[in-house]
Amino acid sequence: MNAEVEGREYDASGEALTFTLEEHEEIHVLHPQQIIAYQGPSSGRADRFMDVKGMYRKRKLIRAEMTGPCRFTAALPPGYRIKTVMLDGKDDLLYDFKHLFFYSQGIAMQTRVLSVKNMLVTRDIIKVRFSGSGSIGILTEGTVCEAALDPVEPLYVDAGSVIAYPENARLELTVYGNHLASQHMSYHWKMTGSGPVLFQAGRQNRRFERENHEDGIFKRFLREILPFGGVFIK
Repeated sequence: MNAEVEGREYDASGEALTFTLEEHEEIHVLHPQQIIAYQGPSSGRADRFMDVKGMYRKRKLIRAEMTGPCRFTAALPPGYRIKTVMLDGKDDLLYDFKHLFFYSQGIAMQTRVLSVKNMLVTRDIIKVRFSGSGSIGILTEGTVCEAALDPVEPLYVDAGSVIAYPENARLELTVYGNHLASQHMSYHWKMTGSGPVLFQAGRQNRRFERENHEDGIFKRFLREILPFGGVFIK
């Protein structure tokens, strides 16, 4: 399988990703409505309802099973990029379903039900874990960063920027720093454990741009002075 981004320059209106599959190669596209061009046998695409342990049955999530030989192009949502992650069968990262774009043949998708506290923060019910060897494509807002967890020393990551974390990680929703810092920052995950955490920079970049170009100085002053103003004043 080969996947190529159409147009290397970042475009706010969205990019496109062209896949080329050889004979008998197969990938699962989790956003089939984004496929805008296809070349190959009509039978090379089969859409199916997803049954993620029944959690999403009523929402009728559909995946497209694409089988080679074929070539097709999928549009990426505006503001998003694609990052391909290679899995070797030893991975234990949990991903947000909303970040997933495709996974290749040889990969199986499993689910993990979140705690009530995590549901309230992430506004989701489940996380997704992959097993097997192959590749997955994740949608990201800007640059993807990686940091290693430590069993004792915590890592603090903006809750809305986390893409994936190890299943063994211990999470606590919190803020940190002195009194003023903790009042105007967004909630963070305090993480300990072992393994890598993936997080994205684009969400914070857009907020920075909005605050500096769209918000007035008075609104910015309120956000920084009022307790938890960064959370409640958008």
